[in-house]
Amino acid sequence: MQLFKLKRAIDFMGMRKLAIALSATAILIAIASMAMRGMDLGIDFTGGTLIEVGYQQSADLSKVRDSLAEAGFQDATAQHFGTTREVLVNLAPRTDMSNAALSDQAFSALKQATEGEAELRRVEFVGPQVGDELTEDGGLAMLYALIGILIYVAMRFEYRFAVGSIVALVHDVVITMGIFSLFQIEFDLPVLAAVLAVIGYSLNDTIVVYDRIRENFRKMRKGTPAEIVNASLNQTLSRTMMTSVTTLLVLIALFMLGGEIIHGFALALIIGVVVGTYSSIYVASTAVLMLGISKADMMPVKREGADVDAHP
Repeated sequence: MQLFKLKRAIDFMGMRKLAIALSATAILIAIASMAMRGMDLGIDFTGGTLIEVGYQQSADLSKVRDSLAEAGFQDATAQHFGTTREVLVNLAPRTDMSNAALSDQAFSALKQATEGEAELRRVEFVGPQVGDELTEDGGLAMLYALIGILIYVAMRFEYRFAVGSIVALVHDVVITMGIFSLFQIEFDLPVLAAVLAVIGYSLNDTIVVYDRIRENFRKMRKGTPAEIVNASLNQTLSRTMMTSVTTLLVLIALFMLGGEIIHGFALALIIGVVVGTYSSIYVASTAVLMLGISKADMMPVKREGADVDAHP
């Protein structure tokens, strides 16, 4: 049987203390931002009315906001949608008028914001109760996903690997959401779907690394746990980088050419792929070392009396 030899290509585990400090700092900044600034929740979660208007010429957003404020919509948000001639407006929910009256009054104000005709492209309404339910269901979806992953990895590998994978996934989710909070990027249902997809992507990458670590713990007779983990990371590095780079190329093209409506979705996936690749190398692997993984934990359990059963 050919034995694996330690190859010192990149000393990942030699930089794990620096990586831990970097990750801890990023997580603290993300948590502080979410606690102090909160998330810029989209209409899917807050409820309200969304109006899309097309103009014949470029629209000045400051004039659009002024017109809405004069009409009694001080809390309205307006942004360009695709081009400068298209404007997307979010209105907070109101109980003093019907949805139809609310959209008509807002559209009348929008028509006065610029010269030329204005075209009403789209009107959507989400009730506050529906928004609360979506917020709760979204949080539960992430919680159930993490619990299911914990159970799967514990059964597939060992409990230390399960804890390490969950630490890496929480790391990825917190940092991704923290960036959205820090820069006040709108967080809506497509972005939530992207965060859930990041969990799956990061887990897949982590499982590949963990599988090689377990294999090397059983086959490499010499080397400390840190050296074995380091060798495993170097062996899977080319696969990890190829997967990440090809995925990022698609996501960047989607972000640049896919239109305004999926910018948040593509951005969340771009952040998640970058952070997930980093966490599968440093966070997940460092976590199992800190939990005290050893060769004895990776050896297959030998059933009592197995040798006797093997003889006729």
